[in-house]
Amino acid sequence: MLNDIVVTIRDFLWDYVLLFGFIGMGLYLTVVLKFPQFSRVFPALKKMIMGIINKEPALPGGMTPFQSLATAVAAQVGTGNIVGVATAIASGGPGAAFWMLVSGFLGMATIFTEASMAQVFRERDENGELVGGPAYYIKNGAKQKWLAYIFAILCIIGLGIVGIMVQSNSIITSINTAFGVNQKLIAVVLMIVVGWILLGGMSRIAKFSETVVPVMAFAYVASAVVILILNLNQVIPVLKLIITGAFNPQAIAGGALGISMQQAIRFGLARGLFSNEAGMGSTPHSHAVALNNHPAEQGFVAMIGVFICTFVICVATVMINMLTGAYSADVMSTFTEAIQMEDYAQVMTQTAFNLQFGQVGEAFLSISLSAFALTTIVGWFFFAESNVKFIFKKASIVRWFKLVGLTAIALGYFAGTGIIWDLADLAMGLMALPNIIALLILSRTAAKILKDYDQQMALGEEHLSWDYKYE
Repeated sequence: MLNDIVVTIRDFLWDYVLLFGFIGMGLYLTVVLKFPQFSRVFPALKKMIMGIINKEPALPGGMTPFQSLATAVAAQVGTGNIVGVATAIASGGPGAAFWMLVSGFLGMATIFTEASMAQVFRERDENGELVGGPAYYIKNGAKQKWLAYIFAILCIIGLGIVGIMVQSNSIITSINTAFGVNQKLIAVVLMIVVGWILLGGMSRIAKFSETVVPVMAFAYVASAVVILILNLNQVIPVLKLIITGAFNPQAIAGGALGISMQQAIRFGLARGLFSNEAGMGSTPHSHAVALNNHPAEQGFVAMIGVFICTFVICVATVMINMLTGAYSADVMSTFTEAIQMEDYAQVMTQTAFNLQFGQVGEAFLSISLSAFALTTIVGWFFFAESNVKFIFKKASIVRWFKLVGLTAIALGYFAGTGIIWDLADLAMGLMALPNIIALLILSRTAAKILKDYDQQMALGEEHLSWDYKYE
């Protein structure tokens, strides 16, 4: 009964309240910020690449823009980009992939606002390290202290405890299934690895993220490129299916799938938003600690994260499943219940890799899923840690919270599919509500920051500066 109640509330929250809240906010911010998606992403990407080539040094108490982006992407790119995307096209048809891209496009305006506000209203803890995120801009910017505490509590529970449990379970289950390794042994090794990363503090988390995330993302996307090359003759038909499914799903398989345009939009937008986390209030924690000359610069960097997550990783998953035939309209039409489709979606990408590469492909996917989940654990813990500092006002309390995080990893052994996973979805959904309210309040501030950036850039990049008065 408890599980049914949690699922009912979660589904209503994600499929209606947050779906319309995220899309409405994304549209509004896109207009207020004058469509930054078209003009800001690629110049920021070019600047970041130059910073990597020139080996931009990290300064004490913060991260470089690339490190903050890597930490954000570490959290964004998780099992949702593989299993979640497969679920979207299983339930909403191929057209869901198109609407997923729409959610990413709108999410870029949202995440610009999140990241720039996190920069403006960040603080320093008692050790001199930068700390920030939605709780800080809700308190310092929106002037809603009570709402800030609600967000902080939900973030600690949703990401730092329950979220870590489900990601840990993903790793334990995936490795056990693929390689037959004892589950308790996997849990112990995972605790040791994560514990070593967390004990190094912000600098080690940043170093881990900037080292592992690019390799992880490149390997997965490279596998998608190989599959694309091996199935070039199917690319045009697949693209036609996606466009047709976005606007006329009934035309696919003679309407046997029974998927309406409303369902394609709903599942595409909802899963897209869940995978890139724009508006959820998670990634601003890492963008807050980046050392930049102006808050708008980090907003542009954050937009790159949504682009990578949605337009690269999610698209890779869609193409992997559709090009290999793991997703087939004819196969999907044989399922009579939605729950059967969802069960099939859980193994769809695994089937795709098996069809293309055999057992080696399945092993590769297991390693990829585990890497995605591991980086998500590290990223989510860092985000939750910021909120622990916000509530208790003492950096020293974090060492005790590390024990809570490691305990959550151990408990992940017991967190099979069921109420723990549903609670994680619910907690993260509830966490987004205070963030959405704050972003709407601060939308005009974000527009002013963007205008200020353009005015300073007109005088020359050397004139860029900002008074971080809350540090």
